[in-house]
Amino acid sequence: MDLQQTPALKFGSAVSAAAHDRVVETSIPSRLDALPWSGFHTRVVLALGITWILDGLEVTLAGALSGALKQSPVLRFSNFDLGIANSAYLAGAVLGALGFGWLTDRIGRKKLFFITLAVYLSATAATALSWNIASYALFRFLTGAGIGGEYTAINSTIQELVPARYRGWTDLVINGSFWIGAAMGAVSAIILLDPAVIGPDLGWRLAYLIGATIGLVVLFMRMWIPESPRWLMIHGRPDEAHAIVDDIERSVIGHQQGEAASAKIRLKMRDHTPLGEVVHTLFSVYRQRALVGLVLMSAQAFFYNAIFFTFALVLTDFYGISADGVGWYILPFAAGNFLGPLLLGRLFDTLGRRTMIVLTYGVSGVLLAVSGYLFSIGALSAQGQTIAWMVIFFFASPAASAAYLTVSETFPLEVRALAIAVFYAIGTGIGGVVGPALFGALIDTGSRTSVFAGYLLGSALMIAAAIVAWRYAVAAERKPLEQIARPLAYME
Repeated sequence: MDLQQTPALKFGSAVSAAAHDRVVETSIPSRLDALPWSGFHTRVVLALGITWILDGLEVTLAGALSGALKQSPVLRFSNFDLGIANSAYLAGAVLGALGFGWLTDRIGRKKLFFITLAVYLSATAATALSWNIASYALFRFLTGAGIGGEYTAINSTIQELVPARYRGWTDLVINGSFWIGAAMGAVSAIILLDPAVIGPDLGWRLAYLIGATIGLVVLFMRMWIPESPRWLMIHGRPDEAHAIVDDIERSVIGHQQGEAASAKIRLKMRDHTPLGEVVHTLFSVYRQRALVGLVLMSAQAFFYNAIFFTFALVLTDFYGISADGVGWYILPFAAGNFLGPLLLGRLFDTLGRRTMIVLTYGVSGVLLAVSGYLFSIGALSAQGQTIAWMVIFFFASPAASAAYLTVSETFPLEVRALAIAVFYAIGTGIGGVVGPALFGALIDTGSRTSVFAGYLLGSALMIAAAIVAWRYAVAAERKPLEQIARPLAYME
């Protein structure tokens, strides 16, 4: 679709037409894509990135606290209990993504920001009060539901507010900010799990309360983010959409861009998109893209969740690291994970999506197989193992973020959030929920060879995903969203 060839009408006449047949002509997509990077976009990155920081804090604490939960005089968890609890968190994220993803497309991105955040804050605070495995798993499930809902609303908003030429790097950096939270969680664990500072059954509870407290800051930062003008336009609120874009332009370039100079598209406004149309769009019209999204999500979910949720168990069970010392090993691991998207992210917008997805997935898989073999023969120390993970996840982190980038930009706006939810849910259900429980069981055997077999499975999945991406991935770099996937409401 060449947007420049679309007939141009004045917005005022479109409003009049919308009153009769609900068809509107708009230049909003091209106006947003034409903007230079500005303070507005930086605020969007900060306000959205802090959610990933919270997720990183959550997941890191769950991993770093494993030893403390096993030593807790109240809980006394086994490795299998921890695997079940971590899988409950991921199961909650799956169901939360699906439910909240549907609502995100139905009632808007901005409203869901606050609903999902409230669920997250409440459940995280409740986790600190857990009294047995059932209560802990339930509260982790609810925490995951809140985070899963955040994924859909936030990735949709990134795509719809950030100019096309910056979209890849921005998406990867925001998703990569997860690891800033991971570093915070590691430092918190070092302090809170030190038996000389805090009692064994109090430190882990305070750790979860810290996550809930930090989450309160997000409530204020979310006020900076407007509703997606693209979503408003399709859902029958063109005046609000244009008012938001006018305000953004005035804050970025000091004046409104001329309507005549901007490419326009015609849209038939709708209140919602029926689920039948969603299913047809995702799995029939765009079935090849659906295959790519499913494979990328599944591979990275297994790879990440299986390894990271059991990170502390490997260090404590095979290397004899004390529970209160695990945080020191997470810090370099987190550094590699954040530096990957930060330093490689620009290449997703220049060398292109397909090239970089193949590179990051393929290299991650090969390196995991090599380091897994070295682990199996006892050739690595705890420090060597951590360095190996740091290098592996320098590539795996942008790979994982690229999965979210792919499913959020290659489907039409009307189904974008639910597409993210569906592929996140299926991918995490296949790879993420099974992974932690499987690796927990493998570690419980005490056999390095058994754990190596799990690493080989993760390696094979990443390499297979690289092959699928090379064959079928879409070259979406620097292109308008409406050109990558035409809105369902589009009219010739």
